[in-house]
Order: sequence, then structure tokens, then C-alpha cells
Amino acid sequence: MFALKVARRYLTSNPAQTVLLVTGVALGVTVFIFITALIEGLAVRLTDEVTANSAHVSLEPATRLAEILPGDPAVRTEGVALVSTFQRRQIRAWRSTAELITRQPGISALSPQISGNAFLVKGEAVQPVSVTGLEPEGLDAITPITPNLVAGQGALGADGLLIGTQLAEDLGLTAGQPVLLRTDRGGERLLTVRGVFKTGLQSLDSRVAFLSLQTARPLFDLPEGVTNIEIKLDDPGRAREVADFLAGATGLRATPWQDKNLNLEDALEAQGRTGTLIQIFSLISIIIGVASALVLSAYRRRSEVGIMRAFGISGGFIVAVFMLQGLLIGLAGGLLGCVSGYGLCSFLASLTDAEGNAPLPIAPERGGYVAVLILTTLGAVLASAFPARSASRIDPLEAIQQ
Repeated sequence: MFALKVARRYLTSNPAQTVLLVTGVALGVTVFIFITALIEGLAVRLTDEVTANSAHVSLEPATRLAEILPGDPAVRTEGVALVSTFQRRQIRAWRSTAELITRQPGISALSPQISGNAFLVKGEAVQPVSVTGLEPEGLDAITPITPNLVAGQGALGADGLLIGTQLAEDLGLTAGQPVLLRTDRGGERLLTVRGVFKTGLQSLDSRVAFLSLQTARPLFDLPEGVTNIEIKLDDPGRAREVADFLAGATGLRATPWQDKNLNLEDALEAQGRTGTLIQIFSLISIIIGVASALVLSAYRRRSEVGIMRAFGISGGFIVAVFMLQGLLIGLAGGLLGCVSGYGLCSFLASLTDAEGNAPLPIAPERGGYVAVLILTTLGAVLASAFPARSASRIDPLEAIQQ
């Protein structure tokens, strides 16, 4: 293609300018990739920190509402169908529900649980606790307890109990000691502290106790069902989608983790909008740089363009030459920027502090390389449209005279 040869000759005739132009485009692409990887990495880190010890989707029995009793209209304002507050709401068909959940793609773990409130009594010391009864083999399915044990072991058994370090300190307990558990349903049992864990979360270490599902059943008067099913996903971002599906398929109340952390979701959305603005300005700077360079090139080559026009070269050919220059600049700068951006992000992601943590939460694999390459190339082509159009309208006689 002759137009491509002419465009390449124009670019190679002034190599210093071309190198500076391509470098400028590559720098803009590198900034774009860095900002994208940083924002995505920060979102991933915050999401992991929030959901590391909690479920991505929680299934609970549907909320029952009080209903107006039929009868005399004068009595309707006071007559309400009472809903028992003593009978626990439960998921009776939890096994079939669990089978349905495991058949869905993207489910990494699930844990049927019995959750309730109780008191731990050790001598004269009494502490309120939130009790979670679960299947012993699924102890670490939602919250990694076993890796965080500081004393004892994670084998619950028939009378085992796992508590946090702060709770153990408040009650003066250590692994292997007995403690009385008294639930809000009137059940009580002497249990043995099998292990003490430390997650670093105050709400867990000072408030939550774990025991086996079978041990929890008589204590909370739930011989068959469970109170909730906790679910972990491979991709936490799909929590709303999965929750909507499970709510429709099971009739249960499905709550994604985002609904429990609305402030975090708002912060992530605001952060994403800020990153988008920075990305837009990066692309605008690329477009302005390419356009200004090609405008200068068109002005300097007025005589050459005039000669070509005098020999009968069409305006469309001139437009093609300048737009191909923009295409080559955008493609070369985009590729160079993707390579340098990935290298920069990978280097920063490999840095660690004294504790082994990355100082910057960068995700090099989420730099948006394909998107920025396409946008940069299209932007450079669009940037060349104005100088291309101006060059195609040059009057041959006037250009030759100059």
C-alpha cells in the first residue's frame, strides 16, 4: 500500500520527533495502566479484607410479617396475627438447598450453621457470646479458624468449643478447661475449650464461639433445621447475582456481602469514578499530543502535499497518509506503554515491607491492557483526522509558491 509507505517515510524522516511522540504516547498508556492496576488492586484488597472472615452470600429464612386479622373494621387497627418470637426461624430443607448451591458454578465453599446468642459462665465471670454451630469438617469454610489457632487444636468433637483470645482472656480460660454454655433458649451444657484462635478482628476474638452442629441442636432447640447457610464465591463481585438467583430458586432471604458493607461499596464506586477521570485525562493528553505533532507535520510538508496534489493525487490519499501516521504512532506507543506498564506494576507488586506485605495493592494482571491499546490506537487515529483533513484541502498552487 503506497499510502502506508509514504506515512512510514514521513515518520522516519524525523526520527527524533517520532521517538518523542511515541514515548509520550507510551508514557500516557503507562499512567493509564498503573492507575487501573492500582485501583483494581485496592478494590481486591479491600474486598478480601472485608470478606476474608465472612461469607459472600448469606441465606436465611424469609422474614415473616404480622398480618391484619379479618373481622370487624373497628378491631382491625388493633387485631394483628401474632408471630411467635420464641420459635426459631429455620431452614428445614437445608440439605436439598445445599445440594442446589453446590451445583452452581463459582461456589467455592458453603457452611450450614446454627447461630444464636448465649452466655459463657466460668465461676463468677459471665460473658455474652455469639455462638456458631457448624459441621466440624467445614470449620474453615467461611472463616479460617484452624490457621489462626494459638493454643489447642481445631477438633471440636461432641463437647468441644473454640473461642477467641480476647474472650479467653476475659474469662481466664485456656485450652483444655471446661466452661458452661447457657443459651437464650434455656439450654445449657458444660463444654471443653478445645482451642483458642486469634484472627485480629475484635468482633471475632472477643464475641464469637464455635461448636459442632450436633452439639448446637439441643442447646438451641433445633433438632432438624439450620438458621443460616453461609456461602463463599470464587469471585466476590458476583455476590449480588448469585444472591438474586438463590433467593428466587429457594424462596429464602439471600444477602450479598455488599448489602452488609454499603459504606465500603460507596467508597469503591467513588474510587472507581476517580480512576476513570484520571484515565480519561490520560487519553486526552495522548490525543492532544498526537494531534499537535501531526498538525506541525502537515504544516511543514505543505509544499510536498502541494506537489502531490498538482500531480493529481487525491485528497483521500492525503487523508489516508496522515491517518496511517496516527495509527502507527498509536499502535507503537500503545504496545510500548503496555510492556512498560506491566513491567512497572509487576515491579511495584513484588516490593514488600519488613512484615512481608506489599506497600502498594497493585494487581498487574488487571491493568486493562487490551482496552487501553484499543483506545489509544483509536484515539491516535481520531487525533490525526483534523490535520489530515487540513492537509487534504491545501491548494496546490499556493503550497508550491510557499
